[in-house]
Amino acid sequence: MKLYDYELSGNCYKVRLFLSILNLSFDTQTVDFYPGQEHKSEALLRLNPLGQLPIFEDADQVLCGSDVILSHLAANYDKSGLWYSPKQRLDIDKWIRFADEITATASAARLHDTFFYDLDIATARAGAERLFRNLDEHLWFSEQRGYDWLVPTRFPTLADITCFPYVALSEEGGVSRADYPAIRRWCDRIKRIHGFIPMPGIFSTSKAA
Repeated sequence: MKLYDYELSGNCYKVRLFLSILNLSFDTQTVDFYPGQEHKSEALLRLNPLGQLPIFEDADQVLCGSDVILSHLAANYDKSGLWYSPKQRLDIDKWIRFADEITATASAARLHDTFFYDLDIATARAGAERLFRNLDEHLWFSEQRGYDWLVPTRFPTLADITCFPYVALSEEGGVSRADYPAIRRWCDRIKRIHGFIPMPGIFSTSKAA
């Protein structure tokens, strides 16, 4: 296994995090995303014509995009069968789509503030706040029903993995989590999953799971 990786990318981090949770060994090729724009190089465009990260090689397969890679890992290496269970798949997929909206808002705001992308920062932040209100409300009601995760199960799923990074990195885009206590509790629970690893801007809790 080989991951084409940029350490500050939340989407690359999703893959690193899930690989760690599954206790899988892999090689890493660091890509100079910023400022080098290496993901747009001829060599990497041959692997992913969209010019995006992450890219993942597993034997003779080349997989592009965090959602595709995560579902591949779950289907082939999750011995528990719980991370992308067929019984929960429709609900998980709903949250994977929700994560795309987080990327388009909270992550976009981070790109503006951290990587100097030229975009409508006010719209990005307003969109992130709207999503965070919905997410916080969902998590609060889930807690009242006795569930800790996005999908109503007793265990985390890919829904949590895919939504987590750009929520946890939102402060880097000027989107505070101070008014979202259920989101903060959920982030802390994710950090206590066995196999959790940090990234720059996302830190471990003081106690292991």
